[in-house]
Amino acid sequence: MLSNFIVRSVLVALPAVGLVSGFALPLFGLPALQGGVWAAFTVPVLLALLYEIVASLRRGEVGLDIVAALSMTAALAVGENLAAVVVALMYSGGQYLEAFAERHARREMTAILARVPRTAVRHRQGVLEEVGLEEIVPGDRLLIRQGDVVPVDGTVASGVAILDQSALTGEAIPVQHRAGDEVMSGSTSAGEAFDLTASHHAAESTYAGIVRLVEEAQRSKAPMSRLADRFAMLFLSVSVLIAGLAWYFTGDPIRAVAVLVVATPCPLILAVPIAIVSGLSRAARFGILIKGGKAIEALGRVYSLVIDKTGTLTDGRARVVSVSVRDDLAPDELLRLTASLDQASKHIIAQTLVSEARDRKLHLSTPSNVTETAGEGIEGSIDGLAVVVGGIHFVRSKLTEAATSTLDRTQKAGAVIVAVAIDGEMAGEIVLADELRVGTQALLKSLRKLGIQRIVLATGDRREVAEAVAAGLGFDAVRSELTPDQKVLVVLTERKNGPVMMVGDGVNDAPALAAADIGAAMGARGTAASAEAADVVLLVDHLDRIVPAIQIARHSRLIALESVFAGIGLSLLGMIAAALGYITPVQGALLQEAIDVAVILNALRALGGNETQDGAEQEDRAAATCN
Repeated sequence: MLSNFIVRSVLVALPAVGLVSGFALPLFGLPALQGGVWAAFTVPVLLALLYEIVASLRRGEVGLDIVAALSMTAALAVGENLAAVVVALMYSGGQYLEAFAERHARREMTAILARVPRTAVRHRQGVLEEVGLEEIVPGDRLLIRQGDVVPVDGTVASGVAILDQSALTGEAIPVQHRAGDEVMSGSTSAGEAFDLTASHHAAESTYAGIVRLVEEAQRSKAPMSRLADRFAMLFLSVSVLIAGLAWYFTGDPIRAVAVLVVATPCPLILAVPIAIVSGLSRAARFGILIKGGKAIEALGRVYSLVIDKTGTLTDGRARVVSVSVRDDLAPDELLRLTASLDQASKHIIAQTLVSEARDRKLHLSTPSNVTETAGEGIEGSIDGLAVVVGGIHFVRSKLTEAATSTLDRTQKAGAVIVAVAIDGEMAGEIVLADELRVGTQALLKSLRKLGIQRIVLATGDRREVAEAVAAGLGFDAVRSELTPDQKVLVVLTERKNGPVMMVGDGVNDAPALAAADIGAAMGARGTAASAEAADVVLLVDHLDRIVPAIQIARHSRLIALESVFAGIGLSLLGMIAAALGYITPVQGALLQEAIDVAVILNALRALGGNETQDGAEQEDRAAATCN
């Protein structure tokens, strides 16, 4: 990329020097050398252009660079050396401007690649050593200093980690992590130094996966760009036809040269890639990684949305929603005793209760005499009390018949009830549920406003759970108890109405993500399978980023089309004027360059926009308040 930019810089400098030198020759009494100097400085650009044309033809590609080569060759052939060097300058200048604009448009994505750490500081036998990332293995203890980019995924071993994740997720507020919390690689330490225990190799970490996806996106080519290539042959034919007719009917080859000059190069080869890359870069600023031009075009035409439930529509992890206790016991005390005992269990529900108690800053005691029945419950002693925790049937089986009365409760579909008994008596129940993400209803309304015609919930959960979650959200259909293959069938069924977008996060969603016209995977910590299968990866775990993703895609596509049609229209008008003798070759070159500059500046508008992320901003503020 950089070497290409340097080459284009040299090529634009040569005709510029030649043009100035030619105009300076009369001052030294050498006006006769003007034409020769202008021709001499045109030839290097022409040769470089011919080399690119031959390389393109070998790949089976026919581009509009042929028009530029024809115009320079024709100008030199008829002695319009000034026009030839102006065309060379304008063509190479347009290529330079395109390269500059593309570098500017890629800045957000390039920033992600530029932040890749190369080394890390590791604790080893009481000393610190700097090692390459390839030497880090799970279990290594690393020192993360202020300003360091976290090199691998891991957990905070000691200290408090204050991490700036803005380069990855778009969240402006640093996030605080305490000992035991998981940390995502690619974040920048914004606070004091802390120790990190590596959980993955560097190549398997979140940031390495993001870098691979960014590189893939940069290598891709939009269908609209390929469409522009196909238009190139038509435009080339029209340009040559108008130039030939002008020469045939007037007998003036200069008019033919002027026509070819006006057609050089063409907004088709400038506008589309810049607009698409600008859109990709802007999306990255929101924490949305779109895998190239094909994905951004498909995203702009979505008709139906199929969305997974667990981990996508919901948080994907159980939370404590209520604690019911007998009259002589406080809810927090029941949770404290339960979590104290659950410290001895690896069950996901037990760990959730322990995390909830710690979040509430409850003092947890050390359990003793612990006995766990796998999948059913656990019992033991806490502060001299006999505590039993588990499913209602398990806890009842540990009590006398007189002590098995249950508390009044209302259980919603999909909720998990943890019963707790203390000293042989039922003490209370803790209700956990996987709740909807904040702002889900507002998100679905926003999608409707964007023109999404059908929104379908597709989940492997039981029907009653799916219907309870979808109640009042306005889904057009709810599909439940689905296998991965059946999710694919849902996507294919919806496709008959128009382009389908699938949003999911798990391994079971990967086939449906791949089958959809556009697949979106939730969160940078989503499974590798879903991220690889998806066309869009939401680097931040906010579902509402789908809204700016669609807005950016539509904005970029619209700007690309505007630039193409406006540029071609102006070029055609200029060619007709040149054919009629109103524009000379030199004037034509200047006119075409003005058109190219206008097209490029218009395409760069895709870097801006008024995309909304209200829901995400609210969640960010809420998270900051909690921290």
